[in-house]
Amino acid sequence: MTNFKKIELISSTEKKWYAVYTRSRFEKKVKNILIENDIETLLPLKKVVRQWSDRKKTIEIPILKSYIFVKINNDDYIRVLEVFGVVKFITYLGITNPAPIPKEQINNLRILTDNNSDLEVVHEKLSAGNKVKVVGGAFNGLKGELIKYHGNKKIVVKINHLNTSILVTVPASQIVKNK
Repeated sequence: MTNFKKIELISSTEKKWYAVYTRSRFEKKVKNILIENDIETLLPLKKVVRQWSDRKKTIEIPILKSYIFVKINNDDYIRVLEVFGVVKFITYLGITNPAPIPKEQINNLRILTDNNSDLEVVHEKLSAGNKVKVVGGAFNGLKGELIKYHGNKKIVVKINHLNTSILVTVPASQIVKNK
């Protein structure tokens, strides 16, 4: 057992979502251990087809490599850090305390992963555009920013604390300006 000093790093009562950085390729293992310890998790996965020398196989890989999301309060903080494969909690703008992820961003990740469509992850900050909302189709309810990318209209869902964006193709007819 690791000897951590119990300090008030995150909310002591209300459970909030936080991003956790894991060892490379440990996301699924960490998720399984956290679930066994009754900690709510979100690991956004996408299906991809991989070619082996003798066959093709569809597998699920994390959309955000080395990241998993946990819904915890201060009492669960140490339990998460003690899980083999967990490296650290993600902080934001130099703050030493873990940065809570807004519920809307978690909901956006769920909408994206429930759809199993083609996703593209971009690890760079994209220029801000119009705030938009999808009003039809598989991504109904998704909020993000509209950009033009390689001639296609796509929705950008930013996860600010991770400096990551996810691009999703959405027909222009299903996008309205969000106020």
